[in-house]
Amino acid sequence: MITPILQALGVTSEEVSRGDIVVKSPIDGREIGRVLSDSAQEVERKIAASVQAFHAWRDVPAPRRGELIRLFGEELRAHKAHLGKLVTLEAGKILQEGLGEVQEMIDICDFAVGLSRQLYGLTIASERPGHRMMETWHPLGPVGVISAFNFPVAVWAWNAALAIVCGDSVIWKPSEKTPLTAMATQKLFERALACFGDAPKSLSQVVQGGRAVGEMLARDARVPLISATGSTHMGKALSPVVAGRLGRTILELGGNNAMIVAPSADLKLAERAITFAAVGTAGQRCTSLRRVIAHTSIKDQLVDRLKTVYGKIKIGNPLTEGTLVGPLIDGAAVEAMERALAQAKAEGGKVSGGGRVLTNEFAGAHYVRPALVEMPRQSDIVKRETFAPILYVLGYSQFDDAMALQNGVAQGLSSCIFTRDMQEAERFVAASGSDCGIANVNIGPSGAEIGGAFGGEKETGGGRESGSDSWKAYMRRQTATINYSNALPLAQGIRFDTE
Repeated sequence: MITPILQALGVTSEEVSRGDIVVKSPIDGREIGRVLSDSAQEVERKIAASVQAFHAWRDVPAPRRGELIRLFGEELRAHKAHLGKLVTLEAGKILQEGLGEVQEMIDICDFAVGLSRQLYGLTIASERPGHRMMETWHPLGPVGVISAFNFPVAVWAWNAALAIVCGDSVIWKPSEKTPLTAMATQKLFERALACFGDAPKSLSQVVQGGRAVGEMLARDARVPLISATGSTHMGKALSPVVAGRLGRTILELGGNNAMIVAPSADLKLAERAITFAAVGTAGQRCTSLRRVIAHTSIKDQLVDRLKTVYGKIKIGNPLTEGTLVGPLIDGAAVEAMERALAQAKAEGGKVSGGGRVLTNEFAGAHYVRPALVEMPRQSDIVKRETFAPILYVLGYSQFDDAMALQNGVAQGLSSCIFTRDMQEAERFVAASGSDCGIANVNIGPSGAEIGGAFGGEKETGGGRESGSDSWKAYMRRQTATINYSNALPLAQGIRFDTE
């Protein structure tokens, strides 16, 4: 099944038939490819090539750079079905989500094409007569992108599309769990390069391997920016390495996202949002809903509704129409879920659901039943993110208590409230409200649009990717002053006469 898909995307059988990285589909545990890790020498060669590509690309006018991304977007449109299916085969998310991830890539390409004509600077009034100040933005250099398995292609595109129109080259280290989608995406980019005609061939490159490869990128001063997506543990290890050489980072790390459900909430709407956000991608999104904070007046009713919905969720092969929950990525994810549920019980939680399913049909895979856990308080396990479909439900009486629970975790990615009370809604998005990078009213915490900057605060890392003015992270700011007079007045009125 997978060979025709890879061939349609430009990946040859030889490229995925040998190597030390064994790729298994989460759907059934079957081996679907082998990929060769890059040696230290090969990583070094690719970094050097990326520097050369940057030196050529930075002088290309930005609208012309946008044309390359337009062509890449056309390749993605033409191959959306194949790439989306490959995402499902390799990452395990349901097909609609795989296709949706490729659509995100197309959307960010469209955004970047428009951006290529809007890399605006400022003209600033000078205090000195006959002088003009201006602020301009210049390309930064090679950008290292380290991506995670759960969004194996979209996160790279968020970074790469912006970086390339900003004049940078890109080096991509995908998760060793999802190397095939990276190879296929690179092939599509190379097709766009061929259509473009005169871009450097090393403008975008993929380096395959584990932690050691990522560390090489992080330590190399020729790579001024590292954009890394993964766990908070990973970010805490990587950040000091890059900071040690005074490099820049964009960190998209853990999330422990909450929804406040107020007494005035539309419960049907909230129920739909909770279900998608909590069990979609089998709970393996950084924006997955982990905590529901429900008012005590409606908490029991909401829990009953959720139990009914959870009982109807179709779990199974993500390629099958109607499936809503596919497999976890591997056995370690199942073990983490089981440990979390055991701890939740020990901390007073009442667990509904959980446990492995479909073990006979898919003996080599890891399907689980989503779990709903009623907790008496926000205990240690609730404050810790578990990358699995576990939803903790807490109660509150006063709005201030709900906000304290919402903000009372180390992570700060996404948040939301369901309410018809305008005052509550405004308080939630105010400076004293949610402390997360994303704050939504009457929609769930996941499914962010590419037009807004994506990222979070606290242990989520503070980085921003995708839309808004995130492009500035991929450029360097320069303030220039031009003297068009015949005098040389000094700033602040300083007199320094030498005659």
